[in-house]
Amino acid sequence: MKIGLTYDLRSEYLAMGYSEDETAEFDRDDTISAIENALKTLGHKTDRIGNAKALTRRLVAGDRWDLVFNIAEGLFGIAREAQVPAILDLYEIPYTFSDPLILGLTLHKGMTKQVIRESGFTTPDFTVVPTAKDAAALKFPPPYFVKPVAEGTGKGISEKSIVRDPRRLAAVCGELLKQYRQPVLVETYLSGREFTVGIVGTGPDAEVLGALEVILLPGAEKGVYSYVNKEKCEELVEYRLALPNSDLPVKKAEALALGCWRALGCRDGGRIDIRCDEAGNPYFLEVNPLAGLHPEHSDLPILCNHLGIPYGELIRRIVDSAVLRMMPENRGQWVQ
Repeated sequence: MKIGLTYDLRSEYLAMGYSEDETAEFDRDDTISAIENALKTLGHKTDRIGNAKALTRRLVAGDRWDLVFNIAEGLFGIAREAQVPAILDLYEIPYTFSDPLILGLTLHKGMTKQVIRESGFTTPDFTVVPTAKDAAALKFPPPYFVKPVAEGTGKGISEKSIVRDPRRLAAVCGELLKQYRQPVLVETYLSGREFTVGIVGTGPDAEVLGALEVILLPGAEKGVYSYVNKEKCEELVEYRLALPNSDLPVKKAEALALGCWRALGCRDGGRIDIRCDEAGNPYFLEVNPLAGLHPEHSDLPILCNHLGIPYGELIRRIVDSAVLRMMPENRGQWVQ
């Protein structure tokens, strides 16, 4: 197949004057090279497209692809991750990963948690705070965990995100509201173990690859998988393979993650983050339907490395899942 690659390259945006924080979610140059090399090894022809604006220029010029491998995050808007899939849907070009509806929903952590809760899965008590004054109206007790409602890669998350004194909540929310210019999610802080669960496939074909337990090392920001801890994960975090057969909380976490993945309608591959309370009961935190794919730095490939799954095999499984939607009987239909 001729496969186009859509992405937001961090180096390009930094060169345009955007900050480290603004570009935190975007991909490194070597991530794109790794994906492209894996696709070529699988026998495909590749074509680097770039971001949404580059995609529109190429489409207007008449360029087309059999499939687009999409990892573009977008820069502006609450549904920015949905921009590339929406454009590709308009031109009837198949692509990897979730559709615009799902990507628009799942970037908004509050709305995602509403769907998860209504679907019968456990998630910490929460509320979305649009102004600092609204923090006083919370109806559940501390400790709280505070983060921007529509960011990824740990943006806006630090040790200050854990708020044990309700009198500090408005100030912490106010800082995030000012910095990120979007509502803030406030949820119950859970002090137990944290897992990230890798999933491949779509709908009934989706399956759990495995789970990593996130272990914070000395020197890491305490109690939170923060932006700093993620950026410096090689020195601050241990990713320990968690085995469900000998660890009941892990088994429950994997079952919860798979149920949430299917309930949300996510496709092809990604991650779900789970955190436990003190008793070991798992709760859904958030989903990443466009998980990072750096071979050594991103959680999903790190999990595959622990499992002995080659990087090329991960890319193959993602593409194979997307190809199922390209079958003649499925083209033009909603396929979950």
